[in-house]
Amino acid sequence: MDSYRRDGLTFDVRDAGPDDGEPVVLLHGFPQDSSAWDRMAPALHQHGLRTLAPDQRGYSPMARPRGRGAYRLRETAQDVLALLDAAGLDSAHVVGHDWGGIVGWALGAWYPERVRTLTALSVPHPGAMARAVVTSDQGLRSYYMGLFQLPVVPERLLLAGDGAAMRRMLEHGGLPGADVDRYVRRMQEPGALTAAINWYRALPWSGRDPVGTVHVPTLHVWSTGDAFLGRAATEDTARFVDAFYRLEVLDDVTHWIPELAAERTAELVTAHVRA
Repeated sequence: MDSYRRDGLTFDVRDAGPDDGEPVVLLHGFPQDSSAWDRMAPALHQHGLRTLAPDQRGYSPMARPRGRGAYRLRETAQDVLALLDAAGLDSAHVVGHDWGGIVGWALGAWYPERVRTLTALSVPHPGAMARAVVTSDQGLRSYYMGLFQLPVVPERLLLAGDGAAMRRMLEHGGLPGADVDRYVRRMQEPGALTAAINWYRALPWSGRDPVGTVHVPTLHVWSTGDAFLGRAATEDTARFVDAFYRLEVLDDVTHWIPELAAERTAELVTAHVRA
């Protein structure tokens, strides 16, 4: 399959690997798209796994609804359930990075019957994140999330001068230049950046629907070079999972785990899936 529909929206999806392989849904974050998995997905295929990597809400050109309320977490989680339904899958393994990881945490808490295992890359459980914002340096690391609540201003700042500010932000976070260029070009499409930032603007709506305890076997992968997410929330995350939980720390890797630690992460995901 190369696309699926939900509520009048059409989502692009990359479905690859052996048809009879264990299905693994790959969920990207901001400001990525499904190409974030271009290095990691082939490694998963070599291990016999099938991957389904959608361009999530706001990133697929035909799935950019207006209004920040349309990007609340309950909606983005149900987009993944619609993907499973369209693929004829009762359940799948879920791997999410950045915002995709937050969707993964929600799926593991709200719809555990649809999630065989969860792998969250970089992002801690939202409950641990909320606590760390007020008890550690996480608030400073997340300064941009406050800026993103403003209307219009973030788009103008990030896209000015052919996206110079966005390029600096991504490069500061350690993303390689070729990936920076690709993501910035995608965000320059009409309406793309506003839709992507609306995930942040929907936080007041998402906060009314707490994620809660996760009930599926969970692998959490965090990297010591992450400029956006610190250790405090990472170490607090275990108490939000009441199933098997494992934390794997990657030394000297920045926030962009799918792009920079693809083979190692594929090995971790494969072992987690098969366990």
